[in-house]
Amino acid sequence: MSNEIVWSCLRFNELSTEDLYRVLQLRAEVFVVEQDCAYQDVDGYDHEALHVMGHLSGTDEAQLVSYSRLLPPGTKYEGASIGRVITKKSIRGSGVGKALMLSSLAFCRQHWTGKGITISAQAYLQKFYIELGFETVSEPYDEDRIPHIRMQLNP
Repeated sequence: MSNEIVWSCLRFNELSTEDLYRVLQLRAEVFVVEQDCAYQDVDGYDHEALHVMGHLSGTDEAQLVSYSRLLPPGTKYEGASIGRVITKKSIRGSGVGKALMLSSLAFCRQHWTGKGITISAQAYLQKFYIELGFETVSEPYDEDRIPHIRMQLNP
């Protein structure tokens, strides 16, 4: 990929209205439209979260192409969690998804040292997350009509 991804990690109150708009737009584009899944995306956790954003550099207006939401320990699971993991369809397969997860893990470790990390992963991505060190800790379950599995990374 010729353009570089610039990573940032912001608290909710640090997001500009333009940042928030782009995040919600990308989440709807992938999770609602592309995956044909009507679900409650704005779920009350965004205010407590850290928002990891990957913007494509080298364009007139930095384009949001990758995103994840980090929740503090005790919010959804005992440890920290990473969710709403997205890479824009046009750049999938370029390594940006792995870079997003590595950045997300680094930000989790920076903010919540010594805490485990739990994810609710779409089941078809199990191998991807295992390669990042996660272990499967549940049988497959349905979440919004999509098979998921709970996975964990110990500190």
